[in-house]
Amino acid sequence: MDHLIQIILLLAVTVAIMVAFQRLRIPSSLGYLLVGLILGPHTAGPTVHVPEFKVLAEFGVVFLLFSIGLNYSLPQLHAMRHQILGLGTAQVGLTTAVVATLLWLAGLNPAVAFVIGAVFAQSSSTIIGRQLAEQGEDATAHGRLGLAISVFQDVTAVPFLVLIPVLGSATGIYALAGELGWALAKAMLAFAVVFYAVRWALRPLFHLVAERRSAELFTLTVLLVVLAAASTTSSLGLSLAFGAFLAGMMLGETEFRHQVESSIRPFRDVLLGLFFIGIGMLIDPSSLPRIWHWALLGSLLLLSSKIVVVVLIVRRSGMDALASWRTALLLAVGGEFGFALLAIALDSSVIDAQAGQVVLNAVLFSLVGGVLLIRYNHAIASGLARSVVAAPPVAEQLGGFPAPQVLIGGYGRVGHTIAVLLKASGVDFVAFDTDPKRVQQGQADGHLVLYGDIADPELLAAARAERATLAIVTVDSHAIALRAIAALCQHCPHVPVIARARDLEASSALVNAGAIHAYPEAIESSLRLGATALRMLRIPTVDIDRMLQDIRDWDYQPVLENPVEEDAK
Repeated sequence: MDHLIQIILLLAVTVAIMVAFQRLRIPSSLGYLLVGLILGPHTAGPTVHVPEFKVLAEFGVVFLLFSIGLNYSLPQLHAMRHQILGLGTAQVGLTTAVVATLLWLAGLNPAVAFVIGAVFAQSSSTIIGRQLAEQGEDATAHGRLGLAISVFQDVTAVPFLVLIPVLGSATGIYALAGELGWALAKAMLAFAVVFYAVRWALRPLFHLVAERRSAELFTLTVLLVVLAAASTTSSLGLSLAFGAFLAGMMLGETEFRHQVESSIRPFRDVLLGLFFIGIGMLIDPSSLPRIWHWALLGSLLLLSSKIVVVVLIVRRSGMDALASWRTALLLAVGGEFGFALLAIALDSSVIDAQAGQVVLNAVLFSLVGGVLLIRYNHAIASGLARSVVAAPPVAEQLGGFPAPQVLIGGYGRVGHTIAVLLKASGVDFVAFDTDPKRVQQGQADGHLVLYGDIADPELLAAARAERATLAIVTVDSHAIALRAIAALCQHCPHVPVIARARDLEASSALVNAGAIHAYPEAIESSLRLGATALRMLRIPTVDIDRMLQDIRDWDYQPVLENPVEEDAK
């Protein structure tokens, strides 16, 4: 009964905090950490102590790695080998090496320095993805690249699952080399066992289970496979999570991947939540007065090392200075996988409890600081990029051209189409896009397309936007479109703005922001389809055009779906 009461208390506090965090749009992982802090042994108030809790929490990482493996099957890894072996591996490897070297030179044990470097190299794909979506930057060049690298970190960090436990068991350089060689040999053996098990046994097994058409049986089979693979690698002296990753990677090749992921998601989310609660229970607020300065220095080291490393490797890959800095600021934040590596290091006695507290708090500080860096990445990167030799200013690039009649914000599918129509009509225009590849494509098309954010007031001044006849906002992101329209209305309020919108709700918001017209794509495509149908039915074109114009004049109200009201009871 004591355990039952503690479990109820744990669930009640978790539900209360998660509801509050979701309303505030704060990442759920931070909410679980707070639950652990509140119910942990280092704070006043009730404490949850269930003997089986730690074992269950470990399986959160197991199911997380299994899910990652499902999304990175062998064919996918081969197809993305340049990104993974290039930017992803370079970011993790160089950050680990830089941090470990600095800490070793500062006097830390090499094994401890290596673990801290590995923990600091991780970035939170959850925080990055959610923050970018809220800011409308998920479709930008730096947003896509930053999120891709953060996801690839989960794959490139898998070798740490093999290496870190070895560091805790070996003494001496020769013993360490031998242990590492033996661990890698066992990892290859585990890979071969799981690989052939999937090829020969698991695919037929899942076919047999799928023929039964039982969701319950399918879920039980998935659990059996995950735990059996984890047990296999554990019996070889490797981590449970490594076996789960291998099983997920192999099942990712099968036609059952999506159903497997759907079946495992509830277990993964709950157990991963327990893992973060367990990490939160390790936080000792009473130690902060003694270690806060070391934790703060660690956080600064984490943020600065990743920023420098990412800027260098992304800049070397061919991306411009501004986008490189913005990508680096996204990836500076610490990551949840770092907590997993830290937990493994603590269990393997590679790192002691006091150093673990410093690292744990350093990562927590970086989560807070990293969110701010992501939020203001454009302003910060603009200041940093100006100190580096960058591309010629917009004013210089437009120096030989007359002031454009039309400004186009975004050179994607819609922007390209409008540019073709304007050029065919002999109308001067300039288009801006934040994706260097689209800029290159536009210039290859023979259009005046330049790199830049149309929501930037300085860019509008350099482009002589006040002398334009019309501005067209075609970006896909609703948040960026709102910012662009606001900037245009503030800089040149006399220039009419028309925009593209996803739906009627987005259209209304853009018109309220200052656009003269905002055409909702979903409804407009339906109107065009309906107009084509009417023409095929030999309805006069004049009548069709009048009907469409009436619908637009009435703000599309005649074609909106009315919600179905339930019958009164």
